[in-house]
Amino acid sequence: MKPMELEKRYCPQNYRPLPVTLVRGEGAWVWDDGGRKYLDMMSAYSAVSHGHSHPRLVKVLQEQAAKLAIVSRAFHSDTLGPFLATLCARTGFEQALPMNTGAEAVETAIKAARRWGHQVKGIPEGEAEIVVARGNFHGRTTTIVGFSSEPEYRRGFGPFAPGFRAVPFGDARAMAAAVNERTCAVLVEPIQGESGIVVPPQGWLREVRQLCDERNALLVLDEIQSGLGRTGRWFAFEHERIRPDGLILGKALGGGLLPVSAFCADREVMDVFGPGSHGSTFGGNALAAAVGLEALKVLDEEKLVERSASGGAYMLERLRAMRSPALKEVRGRGLWVGVELDPARADARDVCERLAMLGVLTKETHDTVIRLAPPLVVNTTELDWALDRLQSVLDELAPRRTTRSTVAGNG
Repeated sequence: MKPMELEKRYCPQNYRPLPVTLVRGEGAWVWDDGGRKYLDMMSAYSAVSHGHSHPRLVKVLQEQAAKLAIVSRAFHSDTLGPFLATLCARTGFEQALPMNTGAEAVETAIKAARRWGHQVKGIPEGEAEIVVARGNFHGRTTTIVGFSSEPEYRRGFGPFAPGFRAVPFGDARAMAAAVNERTCAVLVEPIQGESGIVVPPQGWLREVRQLCDERNALLVLDEIQSGLGRTGRWFAFEHERIRPDGLILGKALGGGLLPVSAFCADREVMDVFGPGSHGSTFGGNALAAAVGLEALKVLDEEKLVERSASGGAYMLERLRAMRSPALKEVRGRGLWVGVELDPARADARDVCERLAMLGVLTKETHDTVIRLAPPLVVNTTELDWALDRLQSVLDELAPRRTTRSTVAGNG
């Protein structure tokens, strides 16, 4: 029985993958079990921002694994300190708490914000609230899906934890009406990825920052997908020239090899944690710390953030020039773009399947949006190769016309 068939038999159908079995990757390219080559225009939701099997990262992984891989935080390792010091220097925060998956880092941020609200702001125990945005995607734990606005993420998984208030994403007035004396934090993504690369109005994040300052609430940003160069800056909040009180990172932090995440904040927030208050068996292990440190070095030394800025501008320019009645809107920043289709003329899943047949891999979201988020190592020749195939698929679905697509948010 083939691997794809075994997966279908023994794995619950919680994903709907394209019918491709991948066996090898290098840079922006992957190969299937038949030897066919594909350009990866998704990069595992930013987890493979460095490209597949980056030689520097693979070398560090192999060398560290041969020396020491897993050691509990009950002991020190010689890799965790250097990793956290470099991460704090890059983010500008005083401390970083290492975890594994992005959802774990979000849960860490929620715990920190609530305890800060009780111990520092003085909110009565059990009454702290966190304001979130509709359309969010912060992970899959029962706490997190409880404040999702996507019905399928929630259906049948309740009862859910209280203490969250949701407002429309990008709506400053609604945010101001929701933040009150019981609000310990505002938790949002600077750009919503799972919703289809939704960019908020210019200045919205600055308004939220000011609101949190005025009402003594923490601003916590989830940059698991948008951070570490994806938007053409190290962090998406830099586009608005603000600084959050807490920063959640993951995905690219593991260099495409391991799950590595972290919650970053200053000591005023981190001091709420003491021995026994929070932990993880694998969080901050020696192997993850070594790979995470090298991942940060590669981003910096190989100028992948700058490549995301220039490559993203080029990709958006090409998409802006496309003409098709099936194309409704293009939006994004850096190498992170959502192509929204007119559902009356094209189905995003169908487009992704057609692209796969042409050697381009990506994924739809919400039935109408195609995500284009290649590894940051991608070059313009490779982008042209993929975008030419996207244009050909759109041409198959509907003849070209002279009107241009609407483009938003590449500032």
